[in-house]
Amino acid sequence: MTHTLEQPTAIHRLKIYKVSPELYDAMMKLSTEAAKDIDPTIAELVKIRASQLNHCAFCLDMHVADAREQGETEQRLALIAAWEEAGTLFTDRERAALELTEAITELGNGHVSDDVYAKAADVFSEKELAQVIAMAVTINAWNRFNVATRMKAPRR
Repeated sequence: MTHTLEQPTAIHRLKIYKVSPELYDAMMKLSTEAAKDIDPTIAELVKIRASQLNHCAFCLDMHVADAREQGETEQRLALIAAWEEAGTLFTDRERAALELTEAITELGNGHVSDDVYAKAADVFSEKELAQVIAMAVTINAWNRFNVATRMKAPRR
């Protein structure tokens, strides 16, 4: 007796940004504002880590490429998912941003703890902290739109 796995029928997913261009424009405005006054390296680390946690291949593809263009090393890119074990490969500010991003992204696990928040507040000015939080919130919104509509990473 042989068993065959039925392939689920792919349903048509809408192109949300075509259906609602004003939504795309609003997201781009939010992205622009979140990126103001934030270190570009930290911004890309935040985008990559949240996209890893959210399984957003489209955003991962984009932000890993952007990070490379900005001079990020392959070693650091490979170890973002294991940043806690990467020793001093990431700076205190980068580690604080990554930990805060994880807490914001994984709200289902509880909340952003006082400890995580305090670590970030210790290494960032209030304005920088606001921008890191905004960056994490923004990439999470992009991830959720793209995962919900199954945006595909471009084939290179």
